[in-house]
Amino acid sequence: MVLLAFAPAARPDVRQWRQGEPWWQEGIAVAGAGAARPTAGPARFVVGVDFGTLSGRAVVVDVADGTVRGEAVHPYRHGVLSERLPDGTPLPPDWALQHPDDHREVLRVAVPAALRAAGVGPQDVCGIGVDATSCTLLPTLADGTPLCELPDLAGRPHAYPKLWKHHAAQRQADRINDVATARGERWLPRYGGRVSAEWQLAKALQVLQEDPAVFDRAERFIEAADWLVWQLCGRETRNVPAAGYKGLRQDGRYPSAEFLRALHPRLDGLLPRVDGPLVPTGARAGRLSADAARWTGLPAGTAVAAGAIDAHVTAAAARAVEPGRMLAVLGTSTCLIMNAAAYREVPGVCGVVEGGVTAGTWGYEAGQSGVGDIFAWYARNALPAGYADEARRRGLSPYELLDTLAADQPVGGHGLLALDWHSGNRSVLMDHELSGVLVGLTLATRPEEIWRALLEATAFGARTVVDAFTAAGVAVDELTVAGGLTRNRLLLRIYADVLNRPLHVLDSAHPAALGAAIHAAVAAGAWPDVPAASAAMGAARRETWHPDPARAAAYDELYAHYRALHDHFGRGGTDVLHHLRSLRHRHHR
Repeated sequence: MVLLAFAPAARPDVRQWRQGEPWWQEGIAVAGAGAARPTAGPARFVVGVDFGTLSGRAVVVDVADGTVRGEAVHPYRHGVLSERLPDGTPLPPDWALQHPDDHREVLRVAVPAALRAAGVGPQDVCGIGVDATSCTLLPTLADGTPLCELPDLAGRPHAYPKLWKHHAAQRQADRINDVATARGERWLPRYGGRVSAEWQLAKALQVLQEDPAVFDRAERFIEAADWLVWQLCGRETRNVPAAGYKGLRQDGRYPSAEFLRALHPRLDGLLPRVDGPLVPTGARAGRLSADAARWTGLPAGTAVAAGAIDAHVTAAAARAVEPGRMLAVLGTSTCLIMNAAAYREVPGVCGVVEGGVTAGTWGYEAGQSGVGDIFAWYARNALPAGYADEARRRGLSPYELLDTLAADQPVGGHGLLALDWHSGNRSVLMDHELSGVLVGLTLATRPEEIWRALLEATAFGARTVVDAFTAAGVAVDELTVAGGLTRNRLLLRIYADVLNRPLHVLDSAHPAALGAAIHAAVAAGAWPDVPAASAAMGAARRETWHPDPARAAAYDELYAHYRALHDHFGRGGTDVLHHLRSLRHRHHR
């Protein structure tokens, strides 16, 4: 299925926007009277493709002002492989895999569809950029062939790409952290003192320990975005942000062979399989090959931008590349991105990389492993049948019904408090064997009250991250939010009140795809650098939510209790969550 949309003639009035309706950006002006002008020739459009968790999105964008002329969305045929492989092979708990041909299919289907929707001819396109979730790690042959596409490995789980939310490598991450701490590895503080189970090294170590034959067959381990660029231009490259944030590359080098051997006698064999030509953000990785031109409908030789991490390119779409401007991408998970002029050690941060988001600054990344996933889980598994029937009667989705019922609750009126760890904790604890907690239940508790407590829990989790930044001396001067969850107006109100900050909402239906297009414009030479392209092509703000002083004060009290629970369950007050996870794994084994 492909969903097409044409950009309307004018941006809809925010005051008339209703929840659940899509919106499209149109007619963004170049920022500032003295803004730079594009330098491209006759070709005036670029294509951005965002590869998410469940689908890929392609947009066709005007390089002059960022107007989205056409778009297409294509869902992955295999979705997320979390229970079994395509051949029926069962998967253990906490696994999350993808099928690489789903990504190719987005290039074959969504890119031509977006061009048709835009009414733009291929000859008018000067560049293409792609981004993907990260760390999503593929084991491949030296020519880029994914191991899972080899007939004799199609039933081996470790031959498949491990999606960002594959959390089964926590044991390996713990080992990495213990050894790095004992050795005093100098790069560890740049990752908040702990390496995540989501990152490259933990996933590769898991492959080596659990299926060494697959590790031996893998001639490359590569990020999904870099593999996609390889598919487009026939040249293997590695993007600087992924190498830094997910590959632990700092100060020009990956972790040493000696450190890798301390983890496993054969792990130093990983180094030549992850090394490759590095390409900075916005640079050209190559040009579109003849084969890829046939898939996409674009001309051979079109500039292909370096691969990118989805949340990082969204910063360009949000005009949030200047130091002090934090971007929160609210979706399945949440990624918080910002630049700063100087390096600071931030406990629990996912990574601090020089030039990791924009050249010339230090890029900081943090996040929450589960946000939209938590809401989807609750609506899918915990909603009484009567609520689903009521939602249908009113013509609402279950989410809209729950929001409606929860909207007028006073802060704290439900008497509940939740920890947003259903998918583990990415920041600031970096522990994916933690799990969700809900306290305060009584026989009078209603589903919409639990719903609101879950919304609030994710806001408290975001505040924990922002507080860690400010406590470390990294000023957060401005906060912008983007992503699918910005359609939820109750959630936005809660976030503004919990964070006690103005919340600027990005006006873009597909902000990561727009960000990829902005990077493509730089790679094609239409703009001199990412900041200039961001200023000209970035999306406008749809609206700004301001905190209510009374609600913010009430949330301060609840947040203090959240932090008490956070530290009790997450910092050694009790080990019950780890024991429960261990029991679950033992049962599944």
